Amino acid sequence: MKNSTTMPSPLATPNLLGMEAASAISAAINPLVADSFALYVKSKNFHWHLSGPHFRDYHLMFDEQADQIFAMIDVLAERVRKLGGTTIHSISHISQLQNIKDDNQAFVEAKEMIQILLNDNKNFAQRMRDAHKICDDCGDVATASFLEVFIDETERRTWFLYETSVNS
Repeated sequence: MKNSTTMPSPLATPNLLGMEAASAISAAINPLVADSFALYVKSKNFHWHLSGPHFRDYHLMFDEQADQIFAMIDVLAERVRKLGGTTIHSISHISQLQNIKDDNQAFVEAKEMIQILLNDNKNFAQRMRDAHKICDDCGDVATASFLEVFIDETERRTWFLYETSVNS
């Protein structure tokens, strides 16, 4: 029987970037997976609990944005796995890694919802840029490429939320 310290983990997918790069990239991407979950739930929360004169427009916008955010989760998590890392295991794991704060208020005014999501998306885009730099430093063009698309989508959400906030 082989010594367990010399046997690779069954989840350690081989890759050309090396273990050190895979570890650094996983450490940068997993909080983005957690933030994607948190931002998705917050967007759905606001979608479900919206009230006011712009109900229909905001309701549809929040739902569209939530769907877009949800689509990021699997792509990011599977990228971590492709590199041989492990990713989110549970809700408590998400809460340990997330930067986006939960919103458990019973009622939030529509204008405040817009502002909260605007700030969350702006900060999320910055964290993706930071992760992109790590990917660049490690020569991981595939993850960097995903992040470029997700940054663009996040900036679009930010733009829509901003325009909604100044014109409501």
